Amino acid sequence: MINKILLPLALTGAVIAQVAVLPAQAQMKPSPSRVLAVDSSVVTKHEVTIKGQRVSYTATAGSIPVWDDEGKPIAGVFYTYYERDDVKDKSGRPLVISFNGGPGTPSVWMEIGYTGPRMLNIDDEGYPVQPYGMRDNPQSILDVADIVYVDPVNTGYSRPVSKDIPGTKFYGVNADIKYLAEWINTFVTRKGRWASPKFLIGESYGTTRVSGLALELQDAQWMYLNGVILVSPTELGILRNGPVDAALKLPYFTATAWYHKKLPADLQQKDLNDVLPEVENFTINELIPALSRGSALDEAQRKSIGVRIARYSGLKELVVQENNLDVSTNLFWKELLRDQGYTVGRLDSRYRGIDRQTGGTSPDYNAELTAWLQAFTPAIHIYLQEELNYKTDLKYNMFGDVYPWDRKDDKTGENLRQAIAQNPFLHLLVQSGYYDGACDYFNAKYSMWQMDPGGKLKGRLKWEGYRSGHMMYLRKDDLAAANENLRKFILESIPAKGQAAKY
Repeated sequence: MINKILLPLALTGAVIAQVAVLPAQAQMKPSPSRVLAVDSSVVTKHEVTIKGQRVSYTATAGSIPVWDDEGKPIAGVFYTYYERDDVKDKSGRPLVISFNGGPGTPSVWMEIGYTGPRMLNIDDEGYPVQPYGMRDNPQSILDVADIVYVDPVNTGYSRPVSKDIPGTKFYGVNADIKYLAEWINTFVTRKGRWASPKFLIGESYGTTRVSGLALELQDAQWMYLNGVILVSPTELGILRNGPVDAALKLPYFTATAWYHKKLPADLQQKDLNDVLPEVENFTINELIPALSRGSALDEAQRKSIGVRIARYSGLKELVVQENNLDVSTNLFWKELLRDQGYTVGRLDSRYRGIDRQTGGTSPDYNAELTAWLQAFTPAIHIYLQEELNYKTDLKYNMFGDVYPWDRKDDKTGENLRQAIAQNPFLHLLVQSGYYDGACDYFNAKYSMWQMDPGGKLKGRLKWEGYRSGHMMYLRKDDLAAANENLRKFILESIPAKGQAAKY
């Protein structure tokens, strides 16, 4: 007979009940300790109102092992899993498997900022407010899909079982994909979700991860997906050296300059969506060819291109010419508002920073990241410990040590293309923020174009832009729009009953 351990009732309105936690292999109560219980879980019951509809759900916070070839645990991967309660047949219920990036960050960002049923307290533009804490997310996709948020090894509460386990097992493009595919297999099997339509969503480096996982799950786990969502995607191993790399960032410069009202009056008075197509066309049709010519450009041509770059970037023409028509992002973040005494943020260029000195070629710090850490860090601790009742003294790694990270042989963009080609059910959605300078929106478009150079997959690839940054969902209007677009994408990517996967 298994003895049941009842957890105390959490003092939060979001929790409506507690359920038993079983001290068996699959479930055991975490005890206050700085050592992860690699096979453990805590289950709580909740309710949330999403788009006016009351949704009851079960939340499971816990860890499932990563196994070696001999079946021994070498790490515990922490996760939080949300299931809607009133769904009797899970075979038609979508499952969304969610990752963030870094590569050393946990899934906290999208869990309590974007798609989860509870979200952190921030203002309507995403800036920190006090008191820190949590509130319901009326835009969560939990109404249409169950969600599991996964923290890769050494992020969040996830840890190797000992210091003797080599980091090469986890810390690299392909090692990361391999062990997480195995972990997903274990999770899906334990939770009985093999019949469910499955989706991967990744943000930032998480897009590299899920792009590789799409093919790895097919090839090594025989698990086929319905959709992959890339939020603020990386370059996905798609090369863009030289003039192409130099040119593609200009539309992002334009968006940021427009936001800060640094464009010439005739451009500034236009809507952003009317300005960007003009700059994109210039970038592809004129700037890339001009930069490719290098010293072969005559002075009149160099002058003309410099004037256009300055016009579209909000920078002085002299700065553009002094940098051979290729202004680095670091210099852009420092230069754009230099005359006002501010820098602009890297991941979200709406944010302003203040440096020690006005001079220099790069900002002292990332203004947006410090703001996000201020808001997210207390909120996730409050949420996991007080609402989900996962009690531990283990440090929650907002940024874990996963270095050196092996970036060799990154073919994740091509792997994703191959997975989509092999699986007629598989669809792709890309979401970008116009003010993201780390994984900028035009590079995301370029990756999608290069992933499908023949145009044969066009009907299953879609890109969307939002008027915010890397975490575009932190802006209230974009939180609603982006989640609604996720809902639509998920539901439209599920085939009709009995429909065959064939071309």
